Amino acid sequence: MNKIARFIFFDILKNKIIIFYTLLLFIISWSVLGLEGNFTKATISLLNVVLLVVPLVSIIFSTIYVYNSGQFIELLLSQPVPRTKIWFNIFMGLSGALILAFLIGCGIPILLYSSIETGFSLIIIGIFLSIIFTSFAMLSAILSRDRAKGIGISIFIWLFFAIIYDGILLVLMFQFADYPIEGIMATLAALNPIGLSRIFVLLQLDIAAMLGYAGAVFKKIFGAGSGMGISLIILVIWAIVPLLWSLIQFNKKDL
Repeated sequence: MNKIARFIFFDILKNKIIIFYTLLLFIISWSVLGLEGNFTKATISLLNVVLLVVPLVSIIFSTIYVYNSGQFIELLLSQPVPRTKIWFNIFMGLSGALILAFLIGCGIPILLYSSIETGFSLIIIGIFLSIIFTSFAMLSAILSRDRAKGIGISIFIWLFFAIIYDGILLVLMFQFADYPIEGIMATLAALNPIGLSRIFVLLQLDIAAMLGYAGAVFKKIFGAGSGMGISLIILVIWAIVPLLWSLIQFNKKDL
């Protein structure tokens, strides 16, 4: 890890918000997995928490951190260091710290109480969501110089993927119920990283009733095993695209 990324990584680990975030995840995970006798119900309950809390904290905290680091970034730009290296190291420090917080908060209880396969799938999803929404945060921060506007963009991104998107899918499903839209619904399911993360874990659990219409179509078209592989590939793309877009904007921007 580069010196810039290492500095940011350890700086974030000392942040009170990240410490609280880690403890909160640990308490929730321990309570849900340790007190619930039904393993499947406990996993689904924790999955719902991870799908809401991890993206929210990752995108909001990262956006605020980038804005607060404005002077530090300007100082780095005055040094003979390539912009690409600076931006990528900021991302590495941010995402690395958030991933570690998730692994301590959720990873330890998951490994203690869950089965290896399902526990591993939950951990993978938490890592991917941390990376993806850190990428979105950096894109939001670089698109607007206005701090309030940038944070507003980040909140909207989270709201859109966590809540609004599923509502849009429901409307489309009812409006076009008489048409063969299975392929379209499977494609739309892949365009939501949070929804796709849910599908990935539920395919591992093999619970058809919890998949929803889009998830059921996704499983029908790709199958359980192939569907999980395709989900991971798409999640990797979700992690890369916002980061590359933000990097292009950062290289163009006159700071």
